[in-house]
Amino acid sequence: MGLRLDNGRWTGGRLSVRRESHYADRVVDCIKDRPRSLHGLLAAAVARNASGEALVDGGLRYSWQDLHDLAGRLATGLAHRGVRRGDRVILFIGNRSDFILALFAITRLGAVFVPVSTRAAKPELAYMANNCGAVGIIFDADLADRVPDVKDVPTLKLRMATTASSGAEVLEAVVAEGPVAAVVDVDEEDTAVILYTSGTTGNPKGAMQTHLNLVHGAMVYVHCLDMTERDRSIVCVPMSHTTGLTALIGTMTCCAGTMIIMPAFNAREFLDLAERERMTHTVIVPAMYNLCLLQADFESRDLSAWRVGAFGGAPMPAATISRLAEKLPGLGLMNVYGATETAAGVTVMPAVDTAAHRDSVGRIVPCADIRIMDADGREVPAGETGELWIAGPTVVKGYWNNPAATAENFTGGYWHSGDLGSIDVHGFVRVFDRKKDMINRGGYKIYTAEVENALSEHRGVVESAVVGKPCPVLGERVHAFVTLREAAVTADALKAFCAERLSDYKVPETFTLLEAPLPRNANGKVMKRQLRDGLDA
Repeated sequence: MGLRLDNGRWTGGRLSVRRESHYADRVVDCIKDRPRSLHGLLAAAVARNASGEALVDGGLRYSWQDLHDLAGRLATGLAHRGVRRGDRVILFIGNRSDFILALFAITRLGAVFVPVSTRAAKPELAYMANNCGAVGIIFDADLADRVPDVKDVPTLKLRMATTASSGAEVLEAVVAEGPVAAVVDVDEEDTAVILYTSGTTGNPKGAMQTHLNLVHGAMVYVHCLDMTERDRSIVCVPMSHTTGLTALIGTMTCCAGTMIIMPAFNAREFLDLAERERMTHTVIVPAMYNLCLLQADFESRDLSAWRVGAFGGAPMPAATISRLAEKLPGLGLMNVYGATETAAGVTVMPAVDTAAHRDSVGRIVPCADIRIMDADGREVPAGETGELWIAGPTVVKGYWNNPAATAENFTGGYWHSGDLGSIDVHGFVRVFDRKKDMINRGGYKIYTAEVENALSEHRGVVESAVVGKPCPVLGERVHAFVTLREAAVTADALKAFCAERLSDYKVPETFTLLEAPLPRNANGKVMKRQLRDGLDA
């Protein structure tokens, strides 16, 4: 993997970059030569690799030309049913080829694609449908009982199921229609996708990802990860999340490679598929790498084609990095940091630096801009801690139908991430904690991510979540929820392990040891608020 760095950050290399004005009040670096829409990204893949394999979904195999044509025919069916430019259409289905067909069909019409996690409850889905004024929904038939009633969402008139379901048309019948509808000319600043944020506090906000955001995000991933049409990626994280949408679907479309779809992650099935399909790339979380390593037959697997292992959302334990390096010397592990509001990764760790900089999320990618700001909105010097403010062509223009939230979370085109971190003199970005998760123990500030990083190095720990436990004397004390790999591991052993690595005031004083995974919301984030609420003062 060629390293393209300048002054501690990724450079454009072969990309031609220029300053441009967007969204009325932002001036950002942009890739000069780019498609102007998601359809343009798909059309470029067809021009580059028309007969190449685009999708593998069980027994289904589509070329890029097949995908283009099928999406066009679905767009025709949607247009005949009244879907127009700017209309919002919800997708409530899991990982399957229909998701990708719908994405390109809806955006071909200039309409807005609204993916919702299949874990969403009926009231949550109704809230999102009402909030965005959705005109239609495409859903998995086995999720029909969670689709809102007409009386609850009057605008939701078009209802389409992946297979036969009462009161809904069947997707396959709609795709079968023709001829292909014309491509609607969109502006690249038009909203292409509305992705609802986690909603860990209050109702979720609909981040408006534009064609400009998504195209740039895909191009940057391809550039930093050296992706080509020869790459084959397993898509096993939810497609309804920004990782699945941009880091996988968008990236593989941009490089005209192959997407191999898994309905849900299972370590054994993932390894079977990786061997059979000669997987070269994927983006998964560290816990998934650990689950693969725990498979008894891992050592005998032929994973020699796997060259890019991107990850994010949590630190990669040192033991995991070492074992993967030993078993798969050709695999480059690359940490990626981003969010729904950035539509893509804004930092990527060069694979050559991963082992030596496990505490960093990487270096700033081309066109992105990250500033570390104090509580008064002033930039702090290199190495000092503050909130990450992020700008660039992948940063969303705001939240749907929520000007107050947009004004609160954006300043001069910079999105306030809510993450506390720093950038050192060498350009490595570190993320210490969410502002709201930082613990104040008698005046000592503790970054929970630092404690979780220490716990992740213990061989008996699968995952952990550290929270503040109310204390009438100190305000808060450190409490750790830990999912164990080995039942024999004790709280005292974990406390001693942390004491060797952390200042005494950072060491968890109490533990909850678990066999089950930590609770997560629909986007896969650990629900620390729920964990905190279960603790007694």
